[in-house]
Amino acid sequence: MTEGNFVDYVKMHVSSGKGGAGSAHLRREKFVTKGGPDGGDGGRGGHIIARANPNLWTLLHLKFKRHIKAGHGGNGSKQTSTGADGEDMYIEVPLGTVIRDTETQEILKEITEEGQEFIVAEGGMGGLGNSHFKTSTNQTPRYAQPGVGGKEVDVTLELKVLADVGLVGFPNAGKSTLLSVITAAKPKIANYEFTTLKPNLGIVQYRDFQTFVIADIPGIIEGAAEGKGLGYRFLRHIERNSTLLFMIPADAPDVAEQYQILLHELEKYNPELLDKDKLIAITKCDMLDDELKAELKSELDKNLPVEYLFISSVAQQGLTQLKDRLWAMLNRPAVEE
Repeated sequence: MTEGNFVDYVKMHVSSGKGGAGSAHLRREKFVTKGGPDGGDGGRGGHIIARANPNLWTLLHLKFKRHIKAGHGGNGSKQTSTGADGEDMYIEVPLGTVIRDTETQEILKEITEEGQEFIVAEGGMGGLGNSHFKTSTNQTPRYAQPGVGGKEVDVTLELKVLADVGLVGFPNAGKSTLLSVITAAKPKIANYEFTTLKPNLGIVQYRDFQTFVIADIPGIIEGAAEGKGLGYRFLRHIERNSTLLFMIPADAPDVAEQYQILLHELEKYNPELLDKDKLIAITKCDMLDDELKAELKSELDKNLPVEYLFISSVAQQGLTQLKDRLWAMLNRPAVEE
């Protein structure tokens, strides 16, 4: 999927259908005198319904659908016939979509399960026909209820990708290169910062035909909380990752310091991210000889509080060990409290 086709944020105005009016009809048939009221109820207005679609990975199909309207309910008629319900309108969304009220910013629903549906705006109720209002003292009511109007809501759809592993690192740390090597994804790779402007997903083929999903998130820089670089826009995509893989190049001035900066930026965005499983990949290790690698390892053993691995995506070094370790972390038995 190209960057231009990845859409993870859409605003739209939705309008549910209004209910049909009840009928105030009086029965009129040959040889039937004073037939009485037989007006039917109005039909329900159409709902606006968000529905999970596991075949979708982005909100691209909704990019230009800014207004969605459901059908109105039909009016009631004679012989207590109920009007037809208005046509429901379905908004197909990928798994991981958050539906938010644009005005209040309240989260209305998170779509995370296949087949899940949520009524974003309920259709108006149909009005009651005059047959409901017949009493012993009012045997010929000549009135009925009007239908209830529909609802209009401004909603924001935000996609948080459902991936097992999220790649976290500074720009040009080798995240896209790793993704291109261990998955079939084809992210943009170049020797300058911020080559990745949209999240990329890839499926890692593991042993015995097993797989897990990895997400490449655009690079974070120090001060992202203040809007520097690409800011925090894409960090929501790692909120649902169970494991975070921090990628720091071997030629970084201070590996431990860069790790602490990344942790600090994540904590400012959402402190709960620090509770996830963490692993550090020291990238671009093909530039190191055995002596330099041993020296760096001695330094990291003292300063890094988290497990780390040496890898090189270009030279295909350490990738099998990396996949083994990630698989073990993803399938670690849950600890009973």
